Amino acid sequence: MSTAPWKTALLTGASSGLGRGLATWLAKRDVKVYAAARRLDQLEALRAEAGPNIVPLKLDVSDSDATFATVRRLDAECGGLDLVIANAGVGDDTRVKRLDWESTSRMVQVNVAGATATLCGALPGMVERKRGHLVGISSLAGLVALPSSSVYCATKAYLAMFLEGLRLDVERYGLSVTSIHPGFVKSEMTAKNKPEAMPFLLETDDAVERMGRAMLRRAKVYAFPWQLSSLIASAQALPRPLRTAVLRRLR
Repeated sequence: MSTAPWKTALLTGASSGLGRGLATWLAKRDVKVYAAARRLDQLEALRAEAGPNIVPLKLDVSDSDATFATVRRLDAECGGLDLVIANAGVGDDTRVKRLDWESTSRMVQVNVAGATATLCGALPGMVERKRGHLVGISSLAGLVALPSSSVYCATKAYLAMFLEGLRLDVERYGLSVTSIHPGFVKSEMTAKNKPEAMPFLLETDDAVERMGRAMLRRAKVYAFPWQLSSLIASAQALPRPLRTAVLRRLR
């Protein structure tokens, strides 16, 4: 197995799902991975499985100030992070008749403030060194508004737009920025969904391999699977009244 172009990486949301898969994928390619999440026991289990390239880091990205400070400190202490992946995310339905403000607030804190703090914490060092790769795990849901998912879609749309603007600012310094938009992937987050509500559902390992290859080629934007991303692109091209009528029928 070939090595990756990065020596050090920080990955949030590493205790399960895509984050755990990406941490293992990187560790197998001789990358020292600072695997961050709230559940330290899960991170210790990950290190036992994936080997010494995994360095567990307890971190709750919903505390954005602490996250920013932790990433800044880690970047200085490890001699410079080559790759930072803002992967941690949460998603719940947003049904107006029984709006849960606690859930809504947490999606904003984790998906918006936490992801932004993660990436911004690495920026000063990367800009000074004139090298580095910033990755944000958005979603196909960030490309189109869906019923009962307004907050989740909005938070992922924010991340996509932030990464797009960030790319315009940092490419002149030799940095790379990748925005990844997965469709439905088997994980703790999607386990509560009915299978028939998740078209083109991917196995975690399959999704991780696709994302890894996109990062290796330093893709600017990568949306997958193509079947679902093409459907979303088609929906975006419809006149707004027709697009609204179609999307209102979705669950």
